[in-house]
Amino acid sequence: MLKILTIKNFALIESLELVFSRGLNIITGETGAGKSIIVDALMVILGERASSDLIRHNSEKAIVEGVFSTEGNTAVGDWLLRHNYDSFGKEIIVRRELALKGSSRCFVNDSPANVSIVKELGDILVDFHGQHDHQSLLKTETHLQQIDIAGGTGSIRNEYEKSFHKLTELVETLEDLIRREHSMRQQQEFQKFQLEEIEQVTPLENEENILLSELSIIENSEYLHSSTMQVYSMLYDEENSLRDKLIKVRNILGELQQIDKSFTDYYEECQSAIVVMQEIAMFAQNYNSRIEIQPERLEFIRLRIGKLQRLRKKYGSYEQMFEQWELLKYELGLVENFEKEIERLEREISQEQQTIGKQALRLSMKRSEIARTVEKSIISTLKTLGIPNANFKVILRKEVCLEEKIAAIIDGKKYRAFVDGIDTAEFYISTNSGEELKPLTKVASGGEISRIMLALKSILAKQDRLPMLVFDEIDTGISGRISQKVGIAMKKLASFHQIIAITHQPQIAALADAHLAVEKIESNGRTYVKATFLNLEQRITEIAKLLSGEKITSASLESARELIEIKD
Repeated sequence: MLKILTIKNFALIESLELVFSRGLNIITGETGAGKSIIVDALMVILGERASSDLIRHNSEKAIVEGVFSTEGNTAVGDWLLRHNYDSFGKEIIVRRELALKGSSRCFVNDSPANVSIVKELGDILVDFHGQHDHQSLLKTETHLQQIDIAGGTGSIRNEYEKSFHKLTELVETLEDLIRREHSMRQQQEFQKFQLEEIEQVTPLENEENILLSELSIIENSEYLHSSTMQVYSMLYDEENSLRDKLIKVRNILGELQQIDKSFTDYYEECQSAIVVMQEIAMFAQNYNSRIEIQPERLEFIRLRIGKLQRLRKKYGSYEQMFEQWELLKYELGLVENFEKEIERLEREISQEQQTIGKQALRLSMKRSEIARTVEKSIISTLKTLGIPNANFKVILRKEVCLEEKIAAIIDGKKYRAFVDGIDTAEFYISTNSGEELKPLTKVASGGEISRIMLALKSILAKQDRLPMLVFDEIDTGISGRISQKVGIAMKKLASFHQIIAITHQPQIAALADAHLAVEKIESNGRTYVKATFLNLEQRITEIAKLLSGEKITSASLESARELIEIKD
């Protein structure tokens, strides 16, 4: 709901700050007083067209700002998240600035915003009805949504949507496979060449490092042979070897420890050194005995490393080469099995088309039931709202298709499927006896549109969570008796939505929860629009004006009091 609307230097308004209430907010004033300027300002901050002509004379820029409560409106939170805007808790602040040079800037929660996305935000904050083009009833694509809201098709529709998304995924997979088949068949020869090139080498994990280590050993085999023999001789085999010397040292330490026990640890250390020395000598001897000069193995390793390095350089790294190898095997295998894979997917798609066909039929039948109920209710309500000869019809259509994959099969026929079902809906109406039904968007006047929407909203009130409705002169062309009915309908609707309505009818104004009086005044040669929320006594006077004109009588004041006391 709209909490605060601030307007500065906009048209004839110099500065206004209007604090709106929940429920029914009524705006009254003489013709030309500036009532519609307030509504225009609200529309401007929610993305409607604006120009520098709206800037007040002798001002550099116009500013309009709205503070909206978003409590209960989860769509606003989703919108903020989707467009990366900060959340201000249970409020959202929308501001628009119009500059004299022709530029226009929008802000959402103090961050810059594009006009197009602000318009999107406006669609989930406010529903305008009247002489303006921002009317959801004039958008045919919203008609099906209105029917779904009226009858609560949520569970059936959710079940259908899950199957629809599954079908969409299957079709996308099939189409991607067909595209890839065409592309892959063109690349097949090159891919075969790549695969053969890799499989001729058939590299193993970490093979190059293992071979490089072996190559180092083979290339240094002569040095390894002589060096290990030298180590064995020095440590163990030759006369006066290091082992023999250590044994002599150990024996001396053994005698010394008999005299002084402090030599005991060193005696044991020397004994351990002899053991280690023997192990080193034995390892060197064994290693020496295993060394072979292998010229054939040396040549093989050098050639093998060369092949591995060429593959590595070609594919960037071994990891990338192994990935490419697996991909080539998969895709070439896929090419050979494309027909089977395509047949499998087509079978699954056909089965899913049958599944969503059953679900779509249930949804369509439910919508048909809802449509008949809505038709009767709207016709009945319109009679009380001053359109006694109205005829209203909801036309549900299905489109047969032949080649579409995103389709629902019902009784052997294919119907084009959409995310919300196989139906499209359009409202048809005739407002006079003898007239044929025609699309609502083409035949209804602004006043009729407002009353039709009022009738529809009365039916949808409990289900429709759009928080705010604006009616611009809903009372156009109706009598006082009908105005009373319209006012009562609006009052009931205001239990579920905040309503801001411009009216000339005292019967409607009298039912207001908050009454805003607008007047045009002149001061120092300039014209201003003044707007004031009225207290009870002021309301009685204002309604009396609507009843009798500028000359207020005691009878009109009494009638005004009586109208205000009427509850329903």
